Parts: sequence; C-alpha cells; structure tokens
Amino acid sequence: MASDATKQEIKELLVERLFLRVKPEEIPDTAPLLESLGIDSVALFELVVGLEDVFGITFEEEEFRLSLFKDVESIADFVELKRG
Repeated sequence: MASDATKQEIKELLVERLFLRVKPEEIPDTAPLLESLGIDSVALFELVVGLEDVFGITFEEEEFRLSLFKDVESIADFVELKRG
C-alpha cells in the first residue's frame, strides 16, 4: 500500500496539471478518476508527463495500462513500485 505522502503528491499533481476545481484533499484515494474527475485521453497524457516529472519515473510502453489510472491508490502503488 502506497504512503499517504505519495498519494497527497499525486492529488496535488492532478489538481495542478489538470486545472481541476477541487482541493487535493477532496479527492478520495479510491474514487474512479476517469469517471469522477472527467479525465480524458489528453488529460491522461498530461498526468503521465506530470508523474514522470515529479517522481522521476518513466512509463515503459508495455507498462502503460488504463487500469493503472483507476484511482489515486493504484497510481501511487505504481509510482512507489517504479521508485523502488
């Protein structure tokens, strides 16, 4: 399970990069992001770029799955896995 700090950073990144009109703390860890925040393919690309910038990770083509972006929890788990 990912740390609260990682999840908070991801929530802040979501709000900042996607220009969301919610506060990071209002985004539940397990809310379905694509449906609840209206994330489309362009926003998803921006999220990937942001994650790579902020966390210093790289998404390999074979790792890229839509299920990774199900919710904040799944993104945070992947980020922490990549960071070792």
